[in-house]
Amino acid sequence: MKDALLATVIDEYATIEEFASVLVVEQKALTQVDPAEMLRPIVEKKTELVGKLAALEKIRDTQLAEMGLPAGRGGIELAAGRDPKLAAQWSLLRQSVERAQQSNKINGVLIQTRMEYNQRALDVLQVRPPKPALYGPDGRVPGFGGL
Repeated sequence: MKDALLATVIDEYATIEEFASVLVVEQKALTQVDPAEMLRPIVEKKTELVGKLAALEKIRDTQLAEMGLPAGRGGIELAAGRDPKLAAQWSLLRQSVERAQQSNKINGVLIQTRMEYNQRALDVLQVRPPKPALYGPDGRVPGFGGL
């Protein structure tokens, strides 16, 4: 059972590493003038990897339960305390998650900055200039009384 748990944690690590590399590509895309076309496949890949990570987490929780351990971080910490190979792999996984979280925060800042820039541009474009004082539909210049 420990070998299956170790294999699952290794799969999680590989998936997080792949996710982190997608975040790097996303970061580069977000610095482009028009990232829309680049972002579509990135979002699809991220969605796929998040689904895979969720499935791996469920598998890990099931494996922990079969070992009589609680689900989640508490269970894996207990299991890692009993197996040096698992402890080493769990440490690598946690470090990888931390790197991915940092990249994700940076991407969030880039997205927020882009959204603020777009909003400012829209605000400028939506300002309506005052109407020039030419002539109205009746052929008269407004504000000149009856002339």
